[in-house]
Amino acid sequence: MSTSAKAALITIPTVLLAVLIAILVFASAKNSEKPEGEGPGATAPAVPLVEENSHRLDDAGEDAPTLVEFLDFECEACGEVYPVMEEVRAQYAGEVNFVVRYFPIPGHLNSMHAAVAVEAAAQQGKFEEMYQRMYETLPEWGEGRESEAPRFRSYAEDLGLDLAAFDRAVADPATQERVEFDFEAGQALGVQGTPTFFLEGEQFQPQYVDDITEALDAAIAARK
Repeated sequence: MSTSAKAALITIPTVLLAVLIAILVFASAKNSEKPEGEGPGATAPAVPLVEENSHRLDDAGEDAPTLVEFLDFECEACGEVYPVMEEVRAQYAGEVNFVVRYFPIPGHLNSMHAAVAVEAAAQQGKFEEMYQRMYETLPEWGEGRESEAPRFRSYAEDLGLDLAAFDRAVADPATQERVEFDFEAGQALGVQGTPTFFLEGEQFQPQYVDDITEALDAAIAARK
């Protein structure tokens, strides 16, 4: 990454830079749902970190390093990190594969509804658009006490999706099973909360934006 590109990261709101460390350090503890018998010392089974059907926000090719984020659309920490990661994505466009996987926290009422809506949109080629809409509107619906499925359907309409096809996808058990597939993979990989990142196959918990950019620069250099 060039020096000028790094300088562009200054455009990230200062408040986000200041709170990123707190968000990422405490995210797992806040959102964790630890299955009985698992803990920090548990050995994670070997499962693929990226599957053929994993959603790629940016595809830089097999020769580029890969950053994977397990996320929850109702996770406040994920919502705070979202604009930071969008900025990082812009700076590393064409250099890094950015992959996201679902990890809806069971304690969040609308996490699964949101993930199913995003997956239904993905079936019409609108994964990224619905992913972005969820985080951009999170303050409006997060931590609600009622289902926000009707709101998410309105997002599908705003995005110009075929609503009949969207409704069928939302109602199809296979759509939720696709979300659960990611969740179960995350558990097998030792994910205990969101957001959780993996860089080049290793769990990676940045505390500052510089941690992300320096790690990505090193990963890019290692592949040259």
